[in-house]
Amino acid sequence: MTDPAAWLAPWAWSQAQHCLIPPQSARTAARSTAVGATAAASPWTPEQQQRLEAALEQAPSGSEAWDLALALLQQPGAASLRPMADQRRQALVGDTVTYVVNRNLNFTNHCVQHCGFCAFRRDAGQAGAFWHSFDTLQARAREAAQAGATELCIQGGLNPEARLNGSSLAYYQALLRALAEAAPGIHLHAFSPQELLFIAEQDGRPLQAVIDGLLEAGLGSVPGTAAEVLSEPVRRQLCPEKLTARQWCAVILQVHRSGLASTATLMAGHLEAPADRAAHLLTLVALQRVAWQHQTSGFSEFVLLPFIGAQAPAALRQRVGRDQPDRAAMLSLTAQARLLLGRWLVNHQPSWVKLTLAGATEALRWGCNDLGGTLMEESITSMAGAQGGTRQSPAALEAAARSLGRPVRQRTTLYGAPVPVGVAP
Repeated sequence: MTDPAAWLAPWAWSQAQHCLIPPQSARTAARSTAVGATAAASPWTPEQQQRLEAALEQAPSGSEAWDLALALLQQPGAASLRPMADQRRQALVGDTVTYVVNRNLNFTNHCVQHCGFCAFRRDAGQAGAFWHSFDTLQARAREAAQAGATELCIQGGLNPEARLNGSSLAYYQALLRALAEAAPGIHLHAFSPQELLFIAEQDGRPLQAVIDGLLEAGLGSVPGTAAEVLSEPVRRQLCPEKLTARQWCAVILQVHRSGLASTATLMAGHLEAPADRAAHLLTLVALQRVAWQHQTSGFSEFVLLPFIGAQAPAALRQRVGRDQPDRAAMLSLTAQARLLLGRWLVNHQPSWVKLTLAGATEALRWGCNDLGGTLMEESITSMAGAQGGTRQSPAALEAAARSLGRPVRQRTTLYGAPVPVGVAP
């Protein structure tokens, strides 16, 4: 078996162990305190919220932070959390709703892994398999720029054939350069931590060399996907072939230390329990603390990704027993995430692909301040059976925000003001 620390910087592997906060059952033997045992049975109070925020300032891995976080994640129904989360959103980022004009490019679904939730991956030659040429991707990049996009979001399966002159890194560099050539000045938001580690493994080179090489080729930021739930007991059931939670944290630490921002995600509504969700969110706080300590931007936003089971592999679909997200449960989790993440991750985004635009609009009342991107196309979630569609127009996103009486503005990937993007002749 490959050393899990292979390709990772020793400092990042060590730091990841301290940042990764395991669920309570994996830390202690059913420890119960007055805070953890009784607080979840009563409505969440402003006093508890203040104590949680103070505890996170001291140590997100501490016992008080854990007990309060778990109590918050165990709130039944959590309808009472909505106004508190909405007020916290307003205090942190104001009332303006933001969105980005972008295009999603899933360049291949050829993949060597077999995650238990994935309806996207295919073997080469299998029905539904695709691997787009650079010409096709450049054409789509030009179309995106002509439509006013400021970002390309680029992710794909783990395709061992994606090489140039025998090098995986060279292929991914060439991909970035081809897209930048087609749409000069566009922001390249590309390659999950899993993809970055895969490139390093394929070439047998340090992850830092991969990050540096992609930066040189124009990489602008990194999607924080492949996190799923940062709980090893859940990952062993959900995606045992994927990088571990500690590896994900180590890759993110190196990404942030290299000056790249990333998003942060949580896939929820499948096998995870409140303790797994609490561990995941506390880990994000711990990682953000490290980024800020080193004066890097760290996470730019938090995105909740509800599980879609309609086309998921049968074994997981049967265990979950639901094809589409439980909207009420996901709205409750939206509020819980806003309250727990607090000042550490101030931008929160729902997924209109998974929740539908109506559901995402409602999430703006539960703590979210951003509606994500126009996408223009989307393969991963739509192939799983999501009902939200694959594109939204700026007008539709703006109308959604205004339906709640909220002001709205277009943003860049990193939440600045957009500037025009060129198109290659």
